[in-house]
Amino acid sequence: MQLPKIDLGGLSPAQILSAGYLIVIFFGTVLLMLPFATVDGQGLDLIDALFTATSATCVTGLVVVTTGTTFTVFGQLVIMLLIQIGGLGIMTMSTAFALIMGRKITLRQRLIIQEDLNQLGISGLLRLIQYILAFTFTIEGLGALLFFIRLARKYPLKKAIFYSIFHSVSAFNNAGFDLFGNSLESFVGDPLIILTAIILIVLGGLGFTVLVELFDKRKLHSLHAKMVIVTTVILLLVGFIVIFALEYSNSNTMANLSLGEKIMASFFLSVTPRTAGFNTVPTGALRESTLFFIMILMFIGASPGSTGGGIKTTTIGTIVFTLWTTVRGKKDVEIFKRRLDEGIIFKSLTILMLSLLLVLVVTLILSVTEESSLVEILFETVSAFGTVGLSTGITPTLSKIGRMLIIITMFTGRVGPLTLAVAMSESKKKPQFHYPKEKIMVG
Repeated sequence: MQLPKIDLGGLSPAQILSAGYLIVIFFGTVLLMLPFATVDGQGLDLIDALFTATSATCVTGLVVVTTGTTFTVFGQLVIMLLIQIGGLGIMTMSTAFALIMGRKITLRQRLIIQEDLNQLGISGLLRLIQYILAFTFTIEGLGALLFFIRLARKYPLKKAIFYSIFHSVSAFNNAGFDLFGNSLESFVGDPLIILTAIILIVLGGLGFTVLVELFDKRKLHSLHAKMVIVTTVILLLVGFIVIFALEYSNSNTMANLSLGEKIMASFFLSVTPRTAGFNTVPTGALRESTLFFIMILMFIGASPGSTGGGIKTTTIGTIVFTLWTTVRGKKDVEIFKRRLDEGIIFKSLTILMLSLLLVLVVTLILSVTEESSLVEILFETVSAFGTVGLSTGITPTLSKIGRMLIIITMFTGRVGPLTLAVAMSESKKKPQFHYPKEKIMVG
């Protein structure tokens, strides 16, 4: 669908959107550098503050300092606010404030909202935002209530309330920040905490468009929603089976757990690479085969228009169906009795190649600048790109160059490699002619 030609002050929606996230990261960095943001009264240095602000805004969860012990309540509130803004999207939050103030939303703003929410058109965007806000605060509120039931037994009242809200926001927005110091490892056998976190992560990763369709129509009608649900279920089930098989006898992770705890831990480890970043078993103790499989899940990530990152479920679904169509010698890519537009196929392939290129280049540079193993570096890079937050433990040991590269990777993963590429490219007029076609030999 072609966007109408609107004067955006010489900037494309992608450029304005990218600038919006950079502005939020800038203010987050400044706030985390304030003396009263950290327990020691010194504030974070520039690189660490920038890394933390980027990780929170890009809902990643990679940390160079321990969130629960380094930051004061003020610092933790800043991080939670950055997570909320990053998860919902810059334009969703700004539009919400505009609606509260009674201001009209211009066509220019709607185009930027469309880019931010990854929507196909601009019709119904304000209604979608109203749904997004209602869903978000309702789901986060219920999640916080369920967390509180358990945390109230472990912490004082005020602390239990704050911890419940913080982790509900972090889980639904697929951020992975925690205040416990060891993620959710202490709750590996707690069904209430684990199942609540799983539900929050999955709902946040489905995408608001799918949630609205489920709520509004009680039945999936669009091809997009069907692809999201089917791909998500397949990834979760395959992930659970593979991880359960690989880690069942690993003495460093699941060997000493009961069967029920192994099932919960395996399923949680299948869910959390969908860009959530929480863990119930030590990530660094996982077998290399498991780490490699989790990298695949992290690279795919969540769904379009969600709080998660990665290349997205519909992208991998489109590519798989395209490959299957080509192998069978058919011309049209057909899914659920619908034919995919060629533009979607080209866009999916472009996203895949740009993402692979980014991950490979960053991994190559980090393998030179860092002392960690190639598996650990690749895992860190994919985790940053997918805005996941899982780490084998090398994040605090990264050099300044390494931290800056991960910052860039997290930002690219949140904004989207294609969106960022469009934002950085020069706008050119479309040619009024086409060159003659010619075939080349491939394969």
